[in-house]
Amino acid sequence: MKLSLVIPCYNESANLPLLLDRCMALDSGSDIEVILVDNGSTDKSLEVLSKLLPRYSNCRTVRVETNQGYGFGILSGLRAARGDIMGWTHADMQTDPQDARKGLELFDRHGDGIFVKGRRYGRPIMDVVFTVGMSAFETLLLARSMWDINAQPTMFSRRFFETWQSPPHDFSLDLYAYYQAKIHGLKVHRFPVRFGERAHGVSHWNVNWAAKWKFIRRTVDFSLQLKKSMMVVNI
Repeated sequence: MKLSLVIPCYNESANLPLLLDRCMALDSGSDIEVILVDNGSTDKSLEVLSKLLPRYSNCRTVRVETNQGYGFGILSGLRAARGDIMGWTHADMQTDPQDARKGLELFDRHGDGIFVKGRRYGRPIMDVVFTVGMSAFETLLLARSMWDINAQPTMFSRRFFETWQSPPHDFSLDLYAYYQAKIHGLKVHRFPVRFGERAHGVSHWNVNWAAKWKFIRRTVDFSLQLKKSMMVVNI
């Protein structure tokens, strides 16, 4: 198995049929598996997955009974993964799961000692402003160039994943993985990814500025923990 792509799904039952169709197009023999993590959904996700998954030979599911955060769902999928290259993307179809194929080409070209992320375009201007502000803050605080931290997909080797210690269970997982790649000296490769509208439903966090402010507070708190941990290591 070459690539395991984890997709955390929380109450995404309306998106699942389209998502599975796009994931099926990723299949080329047996080199890519897609792990759909039913991350404690309370809608009809379990029912939809049970009905549709038998049609998709390259897709399987991991069930998290109680939602414990975005990062927890991803980590549950990664721990069940079989691939030498691992990664994740979102279930809302704002980015296409097939983008992972472009990321995989970078590993074919450069080997597995790299870290790969998308670089989003086509977003609303205020979301871009938010990203620029957060990127500038993280770059200054952590003394590492950190740009578009929450862009997807995020891809890396199994060997790199096995070095992680106490990764966060919330949206800070994107920051954690990116920062760990920088600390380990991995070459970061980015490629353009179109960011569109959700196919169905609404975001579970990016709904208004109050939600963004909550996200900022949690991210800042975690960033300060990262900064503190590195200061301790360097003593």
